[in-house]
Amino acid sequence: MRAALSIVIPTLNAEPVLPACLISLMEGVEAGLVRELIVSDGGSSDATRTIADEVGARWVEGPPGRGGQLARGVERAGGDWLLALHADSVLGPGWVEAVERGMARGGPAYFPLRFRARGLGPRVVAGWANLRARALGLPFGDQGLLVPRAMYDAAGGYPEIPLMEDVALARALPRLRPLEARLETGWARYEGRWARQGAGNLVRQARFLMGADPARLARGYGRD
Repeated sequence: MRAALSIVIPTLNAEPVLPACLISLMEGVEAGLVRELIVSDGGSSDATRTIADEVGARWVEGPPGRGGQLARGVERAGGDWLLALHADSVLGPGWVEAVERGMARGGPAYFPLRFRARGLGPRVVAGWANLRARALGLPFGDQGLLVPRAMYDAAGGYPEIPLMEDVALARALPRLRPLEARLETGWARYEGRWARQGAGNLVRQARFLMGADPARLARGYGRD
């Protein structure tokens, strides 16, 4: 019987962060949980492909844009379950057991968030992210997404929009629940601006939920 879980990671010049992400996944490979790893690239010019090839990942290429990259990666996946992760995400110890419990539960799920940074700013931003995810069932993509393939297909999959593809999919799924293991993510975008970036993310999510154009939100996100 083949392993159930396909892991999909969108990348774009992810050489500095991808190795740590892949190392954290080895726990699942050794446990026999991971069927395949798919790296869906958006045009990297660094050593991202070399790193992916070294661990035997399947490589998918296409235009940049996280929604489209994730959709293309999932299209190539053969597992009954999907785990979508960002390239700068590192799963914490015990994630395999947490994912297995989530799969046994049957519904979609996400990881509580923590930043690989210390101080008040990272704790507050992660705390708000986790509170929002629990209250609304709408985590961001940097918290990971565990979902049955059949449920993903029924929800319509990742839309090819420039921002909020994670929230759009989460809205179409049954309510997401937290897993009992943590995910650590990168913090470069927040450095020196924890309050502004964290508040901006909440405002953009609220505007999207009220019907704002994702392309317009993406332009603001790029300026931030």
